[in-house]
Amino acid sequence: MTLPDPPAPARARSLFLSDIHLGTRACRAGELLTLLRDYDCENIFLVGDIIDFWAMSRGIYWSQLQNTVVQKILKKARHGTRVYLIPGNHDEALRDYVGTAFGDINLVRDYVHKAADGRRYLLVHGDEYDQVTTYHRWVSILGDIAYHWLVHVNRLLSLMRRKLGISGHWSLADYAKRNMLHAVSFISNFEESVVHTAKKHALDGVICGHIHTPVIKQIDGLVYINCGDWVDSCTAVVEHLDGRMELVRSMHPTGADALHTAAA
Repeated sequence: MTLPDPPAPARARSLFLSDIHLGTRACRAGELLTLLRDYDCENIFLVGDIIDFWAMSRGIYWSQLQNTVVQKILKKARHGTRVYLIPGNHDEALRDYVGTAFGDINLVRDYVHKAADGRRYLLVHGDEYDQVTTYHRWVSILGDIAYHWLVHVNRLLSLMRRKLGISGHWSLADYAKRNMLHAVSFISNFEESVVHTAKKHALDGVICGHIHTPVIKQIDGLVYINCGDWVDSCTAVVEHLDGRMELVRSMHPTGADALHTAAA
């Protein structure tokens, strides 16, 4: 029996990815590879924490799938896709090389992206708006370890949910963030701070990462977009050919499912 050819990649203008955390066991490289195969884009923006040097200092884990993700991005860059990398706090060592290019990947500190509909977005990772990361690094590292522990526990819970026939995506880490008073306040303050900077520069919105909370929404008249991550939510932002922004989720290595289409 002849297997059907795989569907052609969907055309899109830009793909925004953040918080991949290559070099860790938590990285969902299989799901990300599926997403990269699903879209043919003019631009790919890697919005920080792509390689997790923090975790790699405690022990390196680099799977064949993670290597394939890197090779896939490099191949796209060689074939004409413009690829920009904005280092985050977990790969802050790359900030020493801002303004240079590695294998057709351009390193920038931040970036203003003009979408197809004319709207301009500030692209930043976002750690500079996190007071804990900026001024209390050791607390941030402990929080990072705790977060990855929650992600691993969540994988066990997801396995139990599948065995019980419970469908749908549910995240323990996301539940904790949305139901702990201090976490909710932190997220709100973070979002407002990033939007304030974009507004100060007369931009139309901001696209960031860092807090692993995927969303597209309006704040103070601007579009706030967070790409999410590739250890828990497995989300990315797609700019369609008309400039419309969409948040998509790759649930498993067999396909990418739409999570939310914004009014952006």
